[in-house]
Amino acid sequence: MIYLVSGIIMLGILIFVHEFGHFCVAKWSGVKVLKFSLGFGPKIVSRQWGETVYQLSLIPLGGYVQMLGEGSGQGDEQPVDPADRGRSFAEKPLARRTAIVAAGPLMNLLLPFVLLPVAYMIGVNVPAFLDRKPCAGYVYQESPAARAGFRAGDCILAIDGKKVESWNEANQALVGAAGGHVEVRILRAGEEKVLALSADVANVEDLQLRNLGIFPVREAVVGAVMKGLPAEEAGLRAGDRILAIDGTPVRSWYDLTTLIQQGGGQTLSIRLQRGDREFTVELKPEKQPEQGRFLIGIEPQVDTVFKKYGPVDAIDAGFDQAMEIISLTLVFIQKLFSGQVSTQNIGGPIMVFQMAGQAAQTGVTTVLTMLAFLSIQLGILNLLPIPILDGGHLFFYFCEFVFRKPLSMRARELAQQIGLALLIMLMILAFYNDINRMDWVQKFFGLVFGG
Repeated sequence: MIYLVSGIIMLGILIFVHEFGHFCVAKWSGVKVLKFSLGFGPKIVSRQWGETVYQLSLIPLGGYVQMLGEGSGQGDEQPVDPADRGRSFAEKPLARRTAIVAAGPLMNLLLPFVLLPVAYMIGVNVPAFLDRKPCAGYVYQESPAARAGFRAGDCILAIDGKKVESWNEANQALVGAAGGHVEVRILRAGEEKVLALSADVANVEDLQLRNLGIFPVREAVVGAVMKGLPAEEAGLRAGDRILAIDGTPVRSWYDLTTLIQQGGGQTLSIRLQRGDREFTVELKPEKQPEQGRFLIGIEPQVDTVFKKYGPVDAIDAGFDQAMEIISLTLVFIQKLFSGQVSTQNIGGPIMVFQMAGQAAQTGVTTVLTMLAFLSIQLGILNLLPIPILDGGHLFFYFCEFVFRKPLSMRARELAQQIGLALLIMLMILAFYNDINRMDWVQKFFGLVFGG
């Protein structure tokens, strides 16, 4: 339920901002606004203030601003009274019509430049490793990184010739290089080597080092002990360092999870360090029915840094983050259309609800960041030159500017039909992908936090 409610609220905010952009510029341009609706379909509640009806509709997947001289697409177009002809959208100069249509997606693109600075001023928990050198603490055996020849201890120096100095920079470089093999220059035991890493991914979440099998250094230190599981019964505590399992040294959290699974549920002898004291406990892992993995009931030590920014620094950091998301989104779209990235990356409402629900359970700053991310996606999507979307109308206006006259009604109707068909196919694909990927979060966190 929290996923559904959070998704509806987040979508509602983004749709309101989008339609409010159209509404404000239309009013400023002297256009009479007949209706402002959040949602499509049957109305739930409505009220008229002045000349405009404001309503909430049943289907929360969009909205519309109905202006005099332009229908909403809901079949409720009204004839223009001669006295109001000067306030008709259709009668306004090309520049005004263009501004009204562009205002919606531009508001979505501007919103992150407000939300992200606020998030940075409140304070954000940032994974500490993201600002560190991209050195592998562990390489997952059945992964593209392992097949490329990566080993624990390798430090990445450059990706496709682009120098990287942190995990953040390396992940950004990978997004730009998605779609095939990339050359990764590494430093291994003082010697530089070049490896060919496959970035031909099926899902957008794979465009990160750790999802390609390269994980940061994570010490085998207990961060939390779960109640009612073997670790609590054996007396483990937060802060304990795990040194060995059945005599095999444990150098990282990843060694720990591997050894637990390899034990097959048999009783394990675990060597611990607590302060200056070393001792051994024995426990038997429990099998998790859903994933078939063995658990002892511990979580890794949280490796995050809480950062709180002053107003000036927050604006600067928020601006950089917003521009980075816009840039990566444009790169992703370009690679999607060129066939370098799979269409399996396209997500729909189910994915939005899932992301919104996870953000809502995390904190205010995560919600603000998620809203900023989704707002950028919505803004850029609406600017694509697809009829029915705002970008399609802007394309019509561009043609009108070039040819000095509007496109014929027949041409526009045909384009709208094609655009509607494309949009329906896109939604079907998005829903199909959403259903197929619904368990990827559990699989990913099972891999990283499998202890």
